[in-house]
Amino acid sequence: MEGDATRDLFSMQGKRALVIGGTRGIGRAIAMRLAAAGADVVVNYVRDDEAAQQFADAAASAALRVEVVRGDASSDQGREKILQVVNARFETLSALVFAAATGVHKPIDQLSGRHFDFTYALNVKAFLAIVQATLPKLTAGSSVIALSSEGAEHAMMHYGLVGSSKAALESLCRQMAVELAPRGIRVNVLSPGTVATDAWKVLPDAQRRLTEAAQRSPRGVLTSLDEVAAAAQVLASDAASGLAGHTLVVDGGSRILGAG
Repeated sequence: MEGDATRDLFSMQGKRALVIGGTRGIGRAIAMRLAAAGADVVVNYVRDDEAAQQFADAAASAALRVEVVRGDASSDQGREKILQVVNARFETLSALVFAAATGVHKPIDQLSGRHFDFTYALNVKAFLAIVQATLPKLTAGSSVIALSSEGAEHAMMHYGLVGSSKAALESLCRQMAVELAPRGIRVNVLSPGTVATDAWKVLPDAQRRLTEAAQRSPRGVLTSLDEVAAAAQVLASDAASGLAGHTLVVDGGSRILGAG
């Protein structure tokens, strides 16, 4: 049909999105990108009130339809707060982006059961709980996107818990993709390369490692926030109607060489 062939498949006009972990770093870039493309967006955060306010102010100054809610996605009470806002704002949901992540960066012999529970509670369990809670609103044609990382595939120093949780997240997405496809819901993974965000501040020798990552890249530069956000828009849009159970790597070709 001519009308379908000429419409902008990448547009987010009329779509409604929930971004978990969306006021800083990659999540923030994705939330802003979806809103700028026309989506009505709800974004959650946990504790950084300053970053949340800066995000809200930036969205308001750009006249974007964004609402920010404080709620910990890894707790029942926090998820209830998030869903109250979503239910009040949206009858249906077009896109769910799970960009929240946490973890303990220690050698394997220094990790504890408490570290394991803390990491997996957000990176895996919360994702499952959020998807289950929003399923009644996810209609045919909607998209679920989970953010992963290079550590899901490759070993990285002091990244055992985070990397293994991301591998579990990716596997869960593949299972979900099969089960939810008959409902018209697409589930995919977005796996960025090395992006210079505040998350690197907790890692030792962060600047050295960032420099080395850029040097290992075929392009000689790190992956940018804009590049990751653009890929997220593609996955959230109607242009990705044929993608399900896919892991989209956005790293400028670094992983081809075994580098991130």
